[in-house]
Amino acid sequence: MLIYQSNEIIVRLLDEIDEQRLVQWLSDPKVLQYYEGRDRPHDLNMVRAHFYTQDDAEYRCMVEYEGKPIGYIQFYELEEEERNEYGYGDTDEIIYGTDQFIGEADYWNRGIGTQLVQSMLVYLVNQRQARKVVMDPQTWNDRAIACYEKCGFRKVRLLPEHELHEGQMRDCWLMEYAP
Repeated sequence: MLIYQSNEIIVRLLDEIDEQRLVQWLSDPKVLQYYEGRDRPHDLNMVRAHFYTQDDAEYRCMVEYEGKPIGYIQFYELEEEERNEYGYGDTDEIIYGTDQFIGEADYWNRGIGTQLVQSMLVYLVNQRQARKVVMDPQTWNDRAIACYEKCGFRKVRLLPEHELHEGQMRDCWLMEYAP
C-alpha cells in the first residue's frame, strides 16, 4: 500500500515480497555498521520477527527511488513510555519518530537520504499533523546527523548509553524537528 510519493521517491508499506531484500541488506556489513550492528546479521526468521510480526503501531515501509527498492523507513507516533524517556511527557502534542536506512550502498552520498527525510517530514506534518518529529542517531554517526541537520533537525539532548550496537551501549542524540 502506497503511503506517499514525492518526486522520485515512493514510500509504501512492506510486503511479503520485500523479505529477501531486507535479508540481503541486513546481512551486508556495510549497512549493518550503521543499522542494527555487524554482530547482528539478519536471516529470514529474524527479518520476519523484526519487521513482519510485531504487534505495534509502527508503519514499516519500503523506500523506492526511481522505481527501484533502495531502503527502509519506519514511522510511529510516540507513546507514553517514549514521551517520558525523551522528555515530552508533559505535552499532548502529536510527536512522531522515524528510523531509516538506505540498503543499497550505490545510492549512498547522492542526497537521496536527505530527499527521503525531507519528504517524510512533509508527509508527517501535513498528513499526520505532527507537531514534532524526533530521531535518536548514535553520536558517532556523523553522516546521518549531518543529513538530519540539513533537513532542519536540531540536537536536543544527549541520551547516554541509549542503544546497544555491536556489543556496546552507545550514546545517542535526541534530535527534533519542529515545523
